[in-house]
Amino acid sequence: MTADSTSEAPKVQLTIEDGIAELWLCDAGDNNVFSRAFVDELLARMGELSRDDTAKVCVVRGLPEVFCAGGDRGLLLELAEGSLPPYDLELTRTLLELPIPTIAAMEGHAVGGGLTFGLACDMVVMAQESRYGTNFMDLGFTPGMGTTRLLQFAMGEYVAAEMMYGCQYFKGRQLEGKAQINAIVPKAEVLAKARKIAARFTDKPRFAIEMLKRQLALPRRLAFEEARTSEALMHQVCFAAPETRERIRERYGLGDGQS
Repeated sequence: MTADSTSEAPKVQLTIEDGIAELWLCDAGDNNVFSRAFVDELLARMGELSRDDTAKVCVVRGLPEVFCAGGDRGLLLELAEGSLPPYDLELTRTLLELPIPTIAAMEGHAVGGGLTFGLACDMVVMAQESRYGTNFMDLGFTPGMGTTRLLQFAMGEYVAAEMMYGCQYFKGRQLEGKAQINAIVPKAEVLAKARKIAARFTDKPRFAIEMLKRQLALPRRLAFEEARTSEALMHQVCFAAPETRERIRERYGLGDGQS
């Protein structure tokens, strides 16, 4: 099963084979930023996956150099100008509510909301060489997409605070022994490691997998719902400030973990 063909190359592809789905973020031209078109395709593919009862696990993968670069500059400016309602919460919620477990294969850099999207998965594999961080505050606004709680789940409160307040980027190897994720391996081994974890799920009953997914994901889903309300209130204040618009224009793309 694959995404429908279009006149343009797909930005997100979905394949399902032998019980293993792969959701591939593959917009190489824009480094998998959350543009309108990218978000629409991503939500559509996740919708297809949620309706397919043959898959038992899903590997979420990005590009070799960039897993996901987070919010699109134009959309962030629209948010700051009040001409666009928050669009990012639906991404996190949809991923959290998929009926099967998900494994993030984060072989490339992950920035801001792109990192949060990966950490919303049930299991996470990172690369020793790649950089991970949140740049919300550098752009003048507080974290969104449930970051304030989901980052704490993955990194612990203290490392998460350093990442959010100071916009500190960490190479995967720096997070070894700190992050509470499944594995941090050389970049070339990330996808194979995620697929190896996924392969152990395929002989399990789908109905049992769904029940266990609901139970194990519940704490992160509740944390997300708690965070989204407070994050939305903080965003109203931040995006109303002229300084935020200026910061987005001047600082977007600086120090974002990309090569």
